[in-house]
Formats: sequence, structure tokens, C-alpha cells
Amino acid sequence: MTVTTMTSRRGRGAEVLHALEAVVGSDLMRRSDAEILAAQLSQDPADRFLHAHFAALRAAGAVLAVVVPPRGRGRDRSAWEQLADRVPELAGWAAVFADAARVRAAVEGGRVDLADDARADRALADAEDFRDAIDSLVARPASGASAEAPALRVVRAS
Repeated sequence: MTVTTMTSRRGRGAEVLHALEAVVGSDLMRRSDAEILAAQLSQDPADRFLHAHFAALRAAGAVLAVVVPPRGRGRDRSAWEQLADRVPELAGWAAVFADAARVRAAVEGGRVDLADDARADRALADAEDFRDAIDSLVARPASGASAEAPALRVVRAS
């Protein structure tokens, strides 16, 4: 899947990218990596799909933890809506996983037939690519920042 990146529409680009540096190595990102590994090792397509989706959700949670201020009352918004709003560079991925969330809910409800091998493999590839997209955002120097990107350590089994 190809997802194009967008520039920040609200002038928060450098601020958000700086905040994202805290994401690398966070507990949620380690949990995301563990879910990716579980998906890679799973033989059951439904389990592989669920692990892949949870990997993306944990990675999104790690990003949101550093870029979304605590809110008071208001309309509840999904992680994917918040991600698209606060980190426009990841809006394409947010749309991918928002669509997959409906399938995830159905699979969790017993509709395991909806997660065949092809869909599970695509979900895993999307989760891995999403994880890499977050790392790429962190690795990209913000305008006016040093050209040297922070060192990243990501282990992939595939």
C-alpha cells in the first residue's frame, strides 16, 4: 500500500515532529512491535489480522500520547480521527486503519470468515508500513533542526 505524506496544514509540523521523538522506544511502541511479531508468527488469519490491527492501534496510541493534549468534555473521537487531525502526515494511514476497525470489530464478534489469509497479510503489511512511517517522521529533521536524524532501532522479522 502506498500512502502519500502531507505537510502540516496548521504550522505545527516542527512541534509535532519534535514531540514524536519521544515515541521511539516508548512502551506502546514496544507493545506495537510485539503485536507485529505475534502477527508474523500466527498461522490463523483471524489472529494475524487482529494482532496486526492492534499493533497499528498501539503505535497510534504512542503518537497520540505525545501530540494530543488532554481534553475536557466533548465528542469522543476515535484514535484514527485524532491522529489524522493532529499528525496530517499520517492521515492516509488513519483512514486505512479506521476502515479496518470495522472488520476488527466484526472478527472480534465472531465473524472470523472476514479475515482470510489475503486480508490478514495485507493488515500485517499495513501495520509494518505504518510503524515505519512513524519512524520516518521521527527520522526526518524538522526545519531548522540538525541534519543528523536520531538513531532508531527497529527490529522486523519480515
